[in-house]
Amino acid sequence: MTLTLDALVLSQPPFRLTADWSLPPGSRVALIGPSGAGKSTLLSALAGFFAPTSGRILWQGQDITPQPPAQRPVSILFQDQNLFPHLTLAQNLGLGLNPRLRLTEADRARITETLARVGLEGMEGRKPGQLSGGQQGRAALARALLRARPILLLDEPFAALGPALKAEMLDLVAETATETGALTLLVTHDPEDAIRFADQTVLVADGIAAAPAPTAALFANPPAALRAYLG
Repeated sequence: MTLTLDALVLSQPPFRLTADWSLPPGSRVALIGPSGAGKSTLLSALAGFFAPTSGRILWQGQDITPQPPAQRPVSILFQDQNLFPHLTLAQNLGLGLNPRLRLTEADRARITETLARVGLEGMEGRKPGQLSGGQQGRAALARALLRARPILLLDEPFAALGPALKAEMLDLVAETATETGALTLLVTHDPEDAIRFADQTVLVADGIAAAPAPTAALFANPPAALRAYLG
């Protein structure tokens, strides 16, 4: 019942990144490090959008490296939220259940329930342009929760929000991840995000995604690469 990166190598010359570690289900993990180090690329590889040069990605002992994105046990939130502006919130969430929006009454009930869960009750008919940035973030999170995949990847989806709203969103992700048992990996440039959200942190620097380390201990006694990043 683990996510394992088995001698994983990601490369696109001159870029190269290696990772070789495992995480148990339910982990909350931050990925931190310099821009261009490979944090987002690692998430893309986990989601199936970037093919490894070598090594394997395993979930519960099964090699998912060859699987296309739609078949992986993964949901991913990007910084731009990936909400379609011409669709209502209900339709945007419905895409997480059926790409052709052929929804049953039970599906629609789940959409309504999930929107209420993230504080968007009664907003099914609104379009993304009618929402604030925080509400758009909540809608994107709702779609990911609706898919109910056991691995949730967050590629700085709340980076554009102010500190208070970003903290609120991270707390909401932590709460829902705890409820669902999802393994959650968060890319961030902000040490405060990692400390607030993650039990463990992966330092991505100098071509290596280091093994997860307890977050508090890592920042209390940072290795040289993290000290250089923090300044």
